[in-house]
Amino acid sequence: MSRRVQRVKPSPTLAVTARAAQLKAQGKDIVALGAGEPDFNTPAHIAEAGIAAIRSGFTRYTAVEGIAELKDAIIGKFKRDNGIDYRRDQILVSNGAKQTLYNLCSAILDPGDEAIIPAPYWVSYPDMVLLADGKPVTVFAGADQGYKITPAQLQAAITPQTRLLLLNSPCNPTGAAYTRAELAALGKVLLEHPRIVIGTDDIYEHIYWADEPFCSLLSAVPELYDRTVTINGCSKAYAMTGWRIGYCGGPRDLITAMATIQGQATTSAASMSQKAAVSALTGDQGCVTEMNRHYKARHDFIVEGLNTLPGVSCLKGAGTFYAFAQVDGAIKTRGLADDTAFTEFLLNEGGVAVVPGSGFGAPGHVRLSFACSMETLEEALKRLRRCLES
Repeated sequence: MSRRVQRVKPSPTLAVTARAAQLKAQGKDIVALGAGEPDFNTPAHIAEAGIAAIRSGFTRYTAVEGIAELKDAIIGKFKRDNGIDYRRDQILVSNGAKQTLYNLCSAILDPGDEAIIPAPYWVSYPDMVLLADGKPVTVFAGADQGYKITPAQLQAAITPQTRLLLLNSPCNPTGAAYTRAELAALGKVLLEHPRIVIGTDDIYEHIYWADEPFCSLLSAVPELYDRTVTINGCSKAYAMTGWRIGYCGGPRDLITAMATIQGQATTSAASMSQKAAVSALTGDQGCVTEMNRHYKARHDFIVEGLNTLPGVSCLKGAGTFYAFAQVDGAIKTRGLADDTAFTEFLLNEGGVAVVPGSGFGAPGHVRLSFACSMETLEEALKRLRRCLES
């Protein structure tokens, strides 16, 4: 196999999901809190738009960059929600925000280039950088910092080889979100380093409940417009994971380069999915508000419950559908080696599947998804309590 593929490892979140499914197939009773996927169905008006596209014969290739109708809807979304102005030639539609991020890494990184990745991070960021022949440079921010890096940490991580910063807010796995003031402070550092391109992953923008309104980096620091790619998608907010629609806005030359890579990899996103995405972005947003209401209730329930368990502590999040719990005390009490062994213990002894924090660059933690029913969360907490108090 190539040296490139040997640099990377399978996604731990997908591995946990597959393991839980395997145990369920064997007849074992498993509460699966590993998958980062909404448990709601795609809202009816969005699904109907996709069905209508199929029935009308809109089932062929589209332009690599996406259909004009969807690009216009994305332009409207960026203007309405974030106050950012883009033109059609600055928009790229991809097969999920994951492909958008991969396109970005491939378009700008050369061997030896460094990409700064705040940790805890989404599991795929470092491996995408490695696949693009770059070097991931992680900057860790623990619970004492609210899982958010400081301007001083960012400045210290920058070298002459730094080419990219990947910033995820609200963050998978922690749920932490940067405030406008915090983004402005990071932006002040970035303005001093014109070679750095910034990719802002805003995929959880609408799964959010902090007191201060959500803020994207360019909303706080518009001076970074010429080197920031603002990334989003339909998967999380609209429960459209399987439709595979991600998108971004950014500098025209960079978007063109990303589209060139996508054209050789997958061509366009699915035509009928693009039509559904138009309906998602331009239609009634009440469905998003309603799903967010449920996520907030689940968040409050699971975080409160986790903080009553021995050896476990969990900060409140500002968004996403994850709880990120420190479990060092529980690991030590059980005499286990690390968070991976701890998740195996919970799976085998309690029938609860969670993801080890080491996969997110944060050993001693676990991530629990609350994209599931309240009844499922109640059962999960009962099982966790039995395991940790017995």
